[in-house]
Amino acid sequence: MNVFGYLLDGANWGGPDGLGLHLGEHLLYSVIAVAIAAVIGIPAGQLIGHTRRGSFLLVGLANSFRAIPTFGLLILVVLLTQTSWIPVVCVLGVLALPPLLTGTATGIMQADQQAVHAASALGMSGGQVLTRVEMPLAMPLIISGLRSATLQVIATATVAAYVPQVGGLGRTILDGIPARDYGQVLAGALLVALLAIVIDVLLALAGRATSRHLRLKAPKTTALTAAPTPDPANADADASNAAA
Repeated sequence: MNVFGYLLDGANWGGPDGLGLHLGEHLLYSVIAVAIAAVIGIPAGQLIGHTRRGSFLLVGLANSFRAIPTFGLLILVVLLTQTSWIPVVCVLGVLALPPLLTGTATGIMQADQQAVHAASALGMSGGQVLTRVEMPLAMPLIISGLRSATLQVIATATVAAYVPQVGGLGRTILDGIPARDYGQVLAGALLVALLAIVIDVLLALAGRATSRHLRLKAPKTTALTAAPTPDPANADADASNAAA
């Protein structure tokens, strides 16, 4: 059976091993893993970016997490915990952490410092500067990190099907290999690719809308920084003319 015939056959979408169930499992694993990484990575990135402290730790952690062999860690965690999909999701969350952490910290560090200083001059607290000025300016890089993390998790969740009791679209691929059902194998791979593309497009659109909304709500501190600084010589000349 070819890939399109397999996908168009309604019988392949139902049941305990159907494409519908595996697609839902794959999406569930990915969403939970990225959510775990976001809960940890975004606040940590905010702290590092706003205080400008711990950047060396940021680089070290990011490089360390990226060097971790994901599949080996999956097997190790499952053997130690003897549970089903929970350790798999935790490992996927570790994989998603570096892009979110570095994207948030780098975005805040690269925020327009004139706008930041102007906000402080207006009397904003550090927290207000972070949430109302730095975060809106950093949102493009944060969304970029979120997209990168999500794509990595969706791809790696396919490999996680090697772990017993873990579903997802990787299970569709692995079950088709010993049966030499290459239509099933290609269908699973195609659905993984389509899922990644659809999620990436949705995140890109959401990122644009969010960035636009936050920038509109941000205080107009840049107007202060853009205003020309009075020239003392011109001020003296104006005063002399007024006296005359």
